[in-house]
Amino acid sequence: MPRLKILVAYVGTNYCGWQIQNTLSRRPQPTIQEELERIVERVTGSPIRVFGSGRTDSGVHADGQVAHFDIPEAKLDMDWQRTFNSMLPDDIAVLSVEQVADDFHSRKDATGKAYSYSLWLSKRYTPPRLFPFVWATGPLDVAAMDAAAAHLVGTHDFSSFQNVGTDIETTVRTILGITRTPLGTVPTEDTPMQLTWRFEADGFLKQMVRNLMGTLVACGTGKLSPDDVPALLTACDRTKAPCTAPAQGLSLTQVYY
Repeated sequence: MPRLKILVAYVGTNYCGWQIQNTLSRRPQPTIQEELERIVERVTGSPIRVFGSGRTDSGVHADGQVAHFDIPEAKLDMDWQRTFNSMLPDDIAVLSVEQVADDFHSRKDATGKAYSYSLWLSKRYTPPRLFPFVWATGPLDVAAMDAAAAHLVGTHDFSSFQNVGTDIETTVRTILGITRTPLGTVPTEDTPMQLTWRFEADGFLKQMVRNLMGTLVACGTGKLSPDDVPALLTACDRTKAPCTAPAQGLSLTQVYY
């Protein structure tokens, strides 16, 4: 069967993450995978699994989630992008569709990922259009956050920043870069502005980006010192780095192959 690769964007606010949930609830919250598979089954007449490059948590967004699925030969020539977008809810969109090799795998073939996390540096108000997409932290010492981020770049055991719930072979990952926009000096008063951090790595552990972001914000508020970060890494103990950023500021930006 031919294999298709799709690029998907979504607002995760109303979804219980990417992966279909096995729940006994009478009214389970929908998932992104479920919405896509519903359309594939309707078009092909049979249930077909849509494999994502990775799970995103409940409330997390995506600008560049990658997925793949196999289709009957007879459905290869149809306009899958138009079909998806005509049937998906407004908070999910398929950005592109392409046929790939039969052995392509969206998760196993990925060589790295990039996530972005947006902060709103005021607690006086949050613009309504930004509310579902930022963490309103108030003013931050961004220089301290930069110093803390520098300790996290490179190859480390990130056990202290992993939440439980995933069966993996190793907790060692390589962070290729942590950058922010805008660059330069950021006012430390209660200045209404958005600050976005980008995390690039060869892979991430469960909720690792949210835990890293929570730690950077803790440094930005003075609850932690940047010099505390190396000890958090070497501790390999989740209880030592308990700061977790909320889901709504996080977005899967890009998957590398």
